[in-house]
Amino acid sequence: MDILIKPSVLKGKLNIPASKSCAHRAVICAALADGISELSGITMSKDIEATINAMTALGAEFDIADDTIYVTGIKNLTKFAHIDCNESGSTLRFIIPVAAALGVDALFSGKGRLPQRPIDIYKRELSKHNIEFLTENMPYEIKGKLTGGIYKIEGNVSSQFITGLLFALPLIEHDSEIIMTSHLESRPYVEITIDILKRFGISVEETENGFKIKGGQKYVPHNEHIEGDYSQAAFFYVANALGSEVKICNLKPDSVQGDKKIIDLIDSAISDGKITGYKADCSDIPDLVPVLSVLGAYGSKPSLIYNAERLRIKESDRLTACADMLNRLGGNVTVTADGLDIKPVKELHGGIIDSFGDHRIVMSAAIAALKCNGEVIIKGAEAAEKSYPNFFNDYKMLGGAADVINME
Repeated sequence: MDILIKPSVLKGKLNIPASKSCAHRAVICAALADGISELSGITMSKDIEATINAMTALGAEFDIADDTIYVTGIKNLTKFAHIDCNESGSTLRFIIPVAAALGVDALFSGKGRLPQRPIDIYKRELSKHNIEFLTENMPYEIKGKLTGGIYKIEGNVSSQFITGLLFALPLIEHDSEIIMTSHLESRPYVEITIDILKRFGISVEETENGFKIKGGQKYVPHNEHIEGDYSQAAFFYVANALGSEVKICNLKPDSVQGDKKIIDLIDSAISDGKITGYKADCSDIPDLVPVLSVLGAYGSKPSLIYNAERLRIKESDRLTACADMLNRLGGNVTVTADGLDIKPVKELHGGIIDSFGDHRIVMSAAIAALKCNGEVIIKGAEAAEKSYPNFFNDYKMLGGAADVINME
């Protein structure tokens, strides 16, 4: 699907979709609890559907009614599960250790860039704890029942490995410890995990260099309202910085979501009502990089994004995709070893954008298009459905000029 966008100003009130990060975690916790949990305010997307399908394959039951999901925890554990992760890295990395802890032999498949996203940490550490990887590449097949003990994990690859183990290790009979062998990046995502685990009855002890997890814990049912997603709200915060007037609702002011930092970053980049520039350490907020790059492209001074090298292994090589997107629109963006160097230009003139099959590139391009001096065409705009299926409906509801076109 290709979309043509004309310059416009967004105005109105918008309820931000539920946090995808929180929803993934709540779905897994509820599925592991002995009883029925109610998850309200949830926003369905392809990634969340992948996690629901994964836990269904393990034996949980889901009854979906509008924005509420009733989850019956696993009663009859399956012996073998084929888990289709679609393109969701969260689903893959969260569920591998969960299936292993439950003693379920499982086959994990996926598509898009997911087969290229690394799970070497699991291959190494889970193999030390009674799990056998029967295949080297996706589809990954695992066999065995996970045991407790010491897990040594690099913190600079993805916090998703930590989260996956935090879900799994309480299920094991014996105690376990996660020892970080390098600085933990994207720490706020782990904090979200621990916060939600606590509400489902699971305790985690933080240590100087990792986490201790008591074995034999039980997940308990819990009714959870899924808070709004700051990573999705970020697109509209940046739109406002470009001159739009969107009242952004459904966000939790005291949220532990790291992407709440978008508010402070925009404040630091604006002087006398105009965008100047910024320097942003994105080690804890990688999902903000695409829309932050748009903010920088409209600045009157240079901007620098750094500590974001892990974005090369997302749905796209996201650093290259961001630079390509903005340079096609007339920007001056250079990919560095660990981020983006953004130089000021007189204006962005519009053009044709390749989405690289990446939902955040699509939505960032749509925000960039608001203030371009010409039309923008986004090829492969359906990628937005991965995390925000109603993005373009909301965009047009707020006055954005976006229409599906046929490029043939």
